[in-house]
Amino acid sequence: MKHLQPAYFAMVMATAIISIAALDFDLSWLALALFAISASAFAVLVVLTIARAVCFPRLLFHDMTDHRIGPGFFTSVAASSVLGSQALLIARSLTIAGALLALAIALWIGLTYTIFTAFTVKQDKPPLEQGLTGAWLIAVVATQSVAVLAALVSREIPQPHRLELNFLAMSMWLWGGMLYIWIISLIFYRYSFFSFSPQDLTPPYWINMGAMAISTLAGALLVQNAPDAHFLASLLPFLKGFTVFYWATGTWWIPMLIILGLWRYVFQRIPLRYNPLYWGAVFPLGMYSVATHQMAGALELPFLAPVPWIAFIAAMLAWTLAFVGMLRALARAVIDMTG
Repeated sequence: MKHLQPAYFAMVMATAIISIAALDFDLSWLALALFAISASAFAVLVVLTIARAVCFPRLLFHDMTDHRIGPGFFTSVAASSVLGSQALLIARSLTIAGALLALAIALWIGLTYTIFTAFTVKQDKPPLEQGLTGAWLIAVVATQSVAVLAALVSREIPQPHRLELNFLAMSMWLWGGMLYIWIISLIFYRYSFFSFSPQDLTPPYWINMGAMAISTLAGALLVQNAPDAHFLASLLPFLKGFTVFYWATGTWWIPMLIILGLWRYVFQRIPLRYNPLYWGAVFPLGMYSVATHQMAGALELPFLAPVPWIAFIAAMLAWTLAFVGMLRALARAVIDMTG
């Protein structure tokens, strides 16, 4: 508990989005099983995080304002939102989805203005090549996850709240896109002009793609919601264009990340051992599947139909490996504790 990694909420994100992907392919039994796992993991992590905040508040705040660790706290926002989407789509519970949306918004506001204010005013700052990682883009994922859940919840409530939630969803979608441009520019600069060791290429760099995938999903949902909000209908060409823009950008990252992964694990022989950060690589694969499926439907692009299946299979394989690795790590920890 004392040293709980905030990025562990990425396990909830990964499990929940793969559950939603399974629902897209009518695998309801798998969707329900993963829903149970993600809900249980979320409950455990919430309890542990609250306990950590009570018992070790200074350590928690230190991590929150650390350039390398702090952005990982945004996984709690995304986990709340994606679990809320699960509750709505799988359990058909608007009450739980609404409560998780409120929680996600509260966490997003608190973390955004705590973390980025601390990064701005603190005197002891690391150099760019040491302080910037792919985990910074989790802030984008958190923002877009609120947009996704708001767009889904809006479909279940009457006007005028339906209009208001769609406006919230569009505003968060646009802000998330702007934040991605800021951060990815720095990441690309860091890639190209600073030395880059295999140890620097941590799994959260897959969020380079995942942030664009969830932006695509939010855009596709806004396109689908256009009949319920006049301002969305007037912006349809813009919404469709930017949705494809996000999808194309995310797709470009996939071969690049695979090549860099081969460089890290095959050519540089970095051992593949379980780390909670690997959940940050599983989530983008599941999100890419869901996002492509929804975009293909919203924009009537049937030739993309095989792509979500391929991404779903890759996501399930990655999730299985990460889950087995986590269970083995927990087993070893229990054995060490009991002597």
